Amino acid sequence: MNKKLIFWSITVALGGFLFGFDTAVISGAEQAIQENWQLSDGLHGLAVAIALYGTVLGAVFGGVPADKFGRKKTLFGLGVLYLVSALGSAMAPEIYSFMIFRFLGGVGVGASSVAAPMYIAEIAPSDKRGRLSAMFQFNIVAGILIAYLSNFLLTGLGENAWRWMLGVEGLPALAFTILVLFVPQSPRWLAAKKNDMEGARAVLAQIDPATVEEEMKCLIATAEEPNKKAPRLFQKRFAFPVSLAFILAVFNQISGINAIIYYAPRIFEMTGLGASSALLSSAGVGLVNLIATIAAIAVIDRFGRRKLMLIGSVGLMTTLALVARAFFTQDFTGVPVLIFLFIASFAVSQGAVLWVYLSEIFPSQVRAKGQGLGSSTHWICAALVANFFPLAANTLGGGAVFTFFAVAMAAQLVYVYTVMPETAGVPLEELQERLIGRQEPEVAPVAPEWAAA
Repeated sequence: MNKKLIFWSITVALGGFLFGFDTAVISGAEQAIQENWQLSDGLHGLAVAIALYGTVLGAVFGGVPADKFGRKKTLFGLGVLYLVSALGSAMAPEIYSFMIFRFLGGVGVGASSVAAPMYIAEIAPSDKRGRLSAMFQFNIVAGILIAYLSNFLLTGLGENAWRWMLGVEGLPALAFTILVLFVPQSPRWLAAKKNDMEGARAVLAQIDPATVEEEMKCLIATAEEPNKKAPRLFQKRFAFPVSLAFILAVFNQISGINAIIYYAPRIFEMTGLGASSALLSSAGVGLVNLIATIAAIAVIDRFGRRKLMLIGSVGLMTTLALVARAFFTQDFTGVPVLIFLFIASFAVSQGAVLWVYLSEIFPSQVRAKGQGLGSSTHWICAALVANFFPLAANTLGGGAVFTFFAVAMAAQLVYVYTVMPETAGVPLEELQERLIGRQEPEVAPVAPEWAAA
């Protein structure tokens, strides 16, 4: 991989860092915010989850500017949005303006979950697409870890510590906004949306001059007439990739991952840890997440997406069941270790695979729409889980909530084993031919031969 390709991928993946930081930073501030403004449980849950409702809007409509203006310009606009959100929420004088700025940050998160993985997938060589696309997830977990550490380090600044926790996000947001100016437009966007074959050729030549002609043949063969209206996503020939995107995105969130990311300090306190130890244990969650993600990136192209999902599903199901048992028996010995194992299982499976997979399974003409569908489904479920987790935990108890998550991961294991196809090592245009129009997905207990490359 040449230096330009690595630089472009890392720069765009920084959108994932802001995604992760913005998602996790509220965990250190949420209890202080509730106390500062004397919020009811209902309003407090809404204040925490409001950013996630913004992500739904961003994910649903993020594909519109990505298609109209290009992935690059969209990412630049999102950097500005992150900056405004960070500074605005840190300086908010009351809860409603706070929620508006957090909502704007959520819009940025949702739209970047569409545009950033899509851009990386469209510039990456097929044999390295998994590793490069998974850099987005790596940056998400790096952002989560830095947010947890930042919260821990800033917690001693007094009653306004939570404002500093939220405001420091402005620094990486500014850096991302500047750096994205130095990446080119996506070659596949230039070809599919602008019919600019020479522009696409110029970008591909910078990535790998040896494969330009082969790549251009694929782009020309799959290109549609210029100015032709983009096809509808919800039609029979796209039924299989649409179902994959929707179902895997739902499973991603009913694993309980965002309940733990958002409420990690509170969950650790429920198991008997003090407030300071709970915050430090939350930083441990971020560190385990990062290490496991690095391991997943190293093997995602060699092992494939499907095998990682199978391994992770078993780990998620097991750890969640044991955490549920701990809440039922009120014996919390070893629960922090189980939480760390849960995070590791998620990171090597859904965490590493989802954004890569969503960016692969749709053809260029509807890729933004398909990515938007998967992302918006993910964020709707994330918002519901984050909003109602405190109420469910207080009403039903931690045992019932974690049992639900464990059963969901057992269902995910069955789905991945019987339905999910492998995509590793296959050119995007070839995947388009293999997945579109497929009505009855094959039962594939092992990865098909065409994915072994």
